[in-house]
Amino acid sequence: MPTEPQQQPTGAASATAPDAIGPSEEGRTNNDLESLLLRINQLVKEENPAKRAEPEQVTSVAPPEVQESLTWKPPEPQTLAEAGVTESELEHLVLKYLAAYSELCGHHLADQHALPFRLMEPVLQSLKYAQLVAFRGSAPMNDYVYQLTDQGRERARKLSEHCSYFGTAPVRLSVYCESVAEQTLTKLSPMESDLKRAFSDLLVNQDMLRRLGPAVNSGRGLFLFGQPGNGKTSIAERITKAFGDTIWIPRAIGIDGEIMRVFDPGLHEEVPLEQSGGPLVAEPVDKRWVRIRRPTIVVGGELTMDSLEVNAGAGVNVSEAPLQMKSNCGTLVIDDFGRQRMTTDELLNRWIVPLEKRYDFLQMINGKKIRVPFDQLIIFSTNLEPKDLVDDAFLRRIPYKIEVIDPTEEEFRKLFEIMAPLVGLEFDQAALDYLVETHYQAVGRPYRCCQPRDLLLQVRNYCRYLDTKPKMNREYFDYAIENYFAIM
Repeated sequence: MPTEPQQQPTGAASATAPDAIGPSEEGRTNNDLESLLLRINQLVKEENPAKRAEPEQVTSVAPPEVQESLTWKPPEPQTLAEAGVTESELEHLVLKYLAAYSELCGHHLADQHALPFRLMEPVLQSLKYAQLVAFRGSAPMNDYVYQLTDQGRERARKLSEHCSYFGTAPVRLSVYCESVAEQTLTKLSPMESDLKRAFSDLLVNQDMLRRLGPAVNSGRGLFLFGQPGNGKTSIAERITKAFGDTIWIPRAIGIDGEIMRVFDPGLHEEVPLEQSGGPLVAEPVDKRWVRIRRPTIVVGGELTMDSLEVNAGAGVNVSEAPLQMKSNCGTLVIDDFGRQRMTTDELLNRWIVPLEKRYDFLQMINGKKIRVPFDQLIIFSTNLEPKDLVDDAFLRRIPYKIEVIDPTEEEFRKLFEIMAPLVGLEFDQAALDYLVETHYQAVGRPYRCCQPRDLLLQVRNYCRYLDTKPKMNREYFDYAIENYFAIM
């Protein structure tokens, strides 16, 4: 494929495609207008340096209305060199995409590969001059509909045999590493008010919050252990909210011809960027990146060693990032630690260095080893004693060990008051007194945080079966206790 488009006589070009000689006068006008808008944006930034300045370190979580100005954003690339994509790589993506969809306009191709049309247009012209694509017709906004020639289809077939990916243009690994350093949890220091906001929908003992605060503030790993049913998983899932902001992650990373997908719709919650103002004040961002909430990824007994390594995708030379990489700048919760399909020693040997150094080494499908950030708050939630699961070397790398204790009687009663209206029952103090005195105090049964919700749901379902008004009373609680604690 020629690196520079070959110039053809104007008459020859007109004979084959009268409407497709190149950019028209209208196209040049559009490009001039786009350049003018970019220049105006640059001048606005130069006149307002305070808007460009970003703090080197955020000492606490900013209010929601201020967070947007503190969030790192990937700027829109002005050239292919800034995007970290060569012209040949972009040509390969275009050919493979056209092979799958027959004919497409230039703007559609630019949207597919998430690059500005002004960067895509010269590549399409180069493919046209190389006779790999042909014009199918004209399209709005000084654009054309493109389709593959026979030579182009053959080239696309060979390219797909090497790598079948034709999605968003990949981001360089070095740029991804820089983005993690800019958005790391360690730059934020959640305060007491931040934790209270994160746990506003959960009844948590104040002493528990006092112990959790420094652990969350450190950005290091922690153990949550205690009896089942006291909310360890619920606590772990809400900790990320204390950091209270969004991050940007790339859809895919390119590494020596291999593509690694990072964005996972099943694990990441996309937060589209709000459109505000007009074109003169808008700050264009790189569309190859996705704005998401700081991730909270929870894995339990299904965790295996394969989940922590680069996994082959459905295509050729297309891989999937491991869980710890998808949770960077967020929280990774290992639920029911000690009950995984992999032994605790295997996990210890795999993570003992990353936990200390905060970076990890991964082996790509093609055999190449890469270094990636290991930058997340790891929470081990378990019903067992941590000292019975791992040795001292591992415990030293998890500096905080917090026991989630049983609720007091006052907290237990408060949970019934909160949960009753949420499940559709009218709260009855006399029925609750009967439950506590008869089925807990009289038999020495310990309180658990999950029991108010579980018992009230059984009462509600029983009332629905009887076709009566859902309410709390002694008879219904006797029924629920008999079922719930039948073998406990």
